Amino acid sequence: MIEKAKELASKAMSEVNGVDVKPEDCFVVWFCKTLQNWKALVSTNALKSTNEQADYCEVTHNGDKNETYVDVYRKAKNICYLDEK
Repeated sequence: MIEKAKELASKAMSEVNGVDVKPEDCFVVWFCKTLQNWKALVSTNALKSTNEQADYCEVTHNGDKNETYVDVYRKAKNICYLDEK
């Protein structure tokens, strides 16, 4: 499952960015499996959001339909909010 997530994420990021991203360039940030379904959040250091490249994927496997969906993202902005005292 982890390797499939990295493989599909690298394929999707390569297609979206027009740059070759290999599965070994990817890493899983978070993974969860429930019954026949699973989800992985995958990123890579081979691309940079600051260069307008999508470098983050959400990979969701639907075990009921035996389908896997990949959503590709890039970080638009990082905002820091101070904790209230």
